[in-house]
Parts: sequence; structure tokens; C-alpha cells
Amino acid sequence: MSLDPAYLHYPRRAHGYDHDLYAWSALHQRPPLAWPRGSVAVWVCVSLEFFPILPADKPFRAPGHMQTAYPDFRHFTARDYGNRVGAWRFLDALAGVGATASFATNAAVAERNPELLAAVAAAGHEVIAHSTDMNGTIDSSLPIDAERALISEARDRLAACGITPDGWLSIARSQSFHTPDLLRQAGYRYCCDWVNDELPWRFANGLINLPLNHELSDRQIIAVQQQSADSWAQSLEDAFDWLAAEAATTGASRMLPIHVTPYIMGLPYRIAAFEHLLARLAARPECWFASGAQIVDQFTAQEAR
Repeated sequence: MSLDPAYLHYPRRAHGYDHDLYAWSALHQRPPLAWPRGSVAVWVCVSLEFFPILPADKPFRAPGHMQTAYPDFRHFTARDYGNRVGAWRFLDALAGVGATASFATNAAVAERNPELLAAVAAAGHEVIAHSTDMNGTIDSSLPIDAERALISEARDRLAACGITPDGWLSIARSQSFHTPDLLRQAGYRYCCDWVNDELPWRFANGLINLPLNHELSDRQIIAVQQQSADSWAQSLEDAFDWLAAEAATTGASRMLPIHVTPYIMGLPYRIAAFEHLLARLAARPECWFASGAQIVDQFTAQEAR
């Protein structure tokens, strides 16, 4: 029995993905970008997170959330270590090489740890919104009005602490079908959730996506895969070597995101691997340390030409 020809007809089939959220294109087909210096933009993104001791689990439990019966003091205080100790080590490590970074910050962290937010801002780093706290997750089951309120609340609470964020990072990089439009409406210029590229690209609604690779995060390599801090650092150096060689061959600049978590990489037996990685990258002429906003600025300026 043969198939009805209409069975194979799909009206939304298009080049690339079957949607109209953005125009699909391969990396090598786009006009090349050039950075102010070097050929590889190294974007350090630090997650500053507050985990409520009671997970909401709606719409889902955030990665890294409480794991044992309430009250889970062990994991609660381990997460709190990141903002009390680990994040400060990150600030020292970044200052040691003169690197500018982005700090993806829960609004609750900005409110509960004002001295940390002040130190981040004083060092010239960027603050981007990372929901309200680690119960503020998003997926397609969240009603659109609740998602709109969550996105706006995160921005408003950071603004009340003296920071108006340009960018947004969803918890677990999870979005609904409405998120890009809601972010645009709330005043965000870019998000970091879609990981399908190594350079910025633009949604049809004007929102920019700055891909934050999750495969190379400390959470994935150290917490999930149980690799060492040195193995994590070596993976990032390998990635940098490849991107620098690719940039030299193609004449087009590249980007290397480094996503780190204070309560994971900020521990005393791991932080040296982070410091040594930054120092080795800083010594490379191809390296340009940049915040997310600085990379987006370069993308928009060159896109307009």
C-alpha cells in the first residue's frame, strides 16, 4: 500500500528549522565579525544563585537544587558558600588578569548580598538577570501571564538594587514558546539560552541570542560528569586552541563562553585551575576578555554596516 502524497506534505517545512523565530544560517555563511583585539572573545559568565531551602518544583526543579528531605541544610549551605566565599575568589581571579565578565544574578542574591553586587559593579563587570531565585523556572506549562510577571519582576528587583540588566539567562536555559517575545517586551536586549551557535544571532523580533555553551560549564564537566577541575580547564584550553586556529584560517573571529558557578569552581581545591586557565588565556594574543554586552555591542555595530 502506497502512502497518500499528502502525507509527506508539511506546510511549515523550511530551510533549517521549521519555524519563523529566526532565519537559519550556517556559521561560515555569515559576514565575519572582528573584535577590538584578538580573534577569540572569551566570555566568562558567573552564575550568582539563591536556592530557597524548599524547592517549588513548578514547573520543574532547577539543576543544583535541594536534593534531600526538608530541611536540606547540607545542600542549602553548600550553595550559600558560593556567594559567601566562592564568588569573591572569582572576582580576585578576574582582577588578576584584568578580565571583564558577566554575572548572571538572581534578584534574590542582589537583595540579600548587596556587598557582593556592589563589588561586581565596582570591578566593571556586567550584571545580567537570572530570574528571581532558583525556584523561578520557565517552561511551556507556565501560564503566559505568570511568565511575563516573572521576567518583569526579575528586572524590576535588580533595577531597585541599582542595576538595569541588558541580558537574560533562564534557569537551565529553559524557555517557553513565549519567552523571546516576553523578554523583548520587558526591555531585555539579549538572552543566553539558545546554544546552537558560537556567535551572536538575532531573533525575528529583534532580541539577540548570545549562545552560552553548556557542554563546557563547570556544572556539566565537574558536577555531572565528575571530571577534575584540571580536566575542565584543559577542555577549555583545547576549545580555545581550536577556535584560534579556525579564526586564523577563516579570517573570522570566534567566541568562547566560560560558564562557572561559585559553589562549584570557587572551592579551594578547584579555584587554582580557574586562575591558571585565565592566566594562560590572557597570555595569548588571540584572546579578548569581554562581557556579554560588549560582545553584543560589537555584533550590533558590525551588523549595521
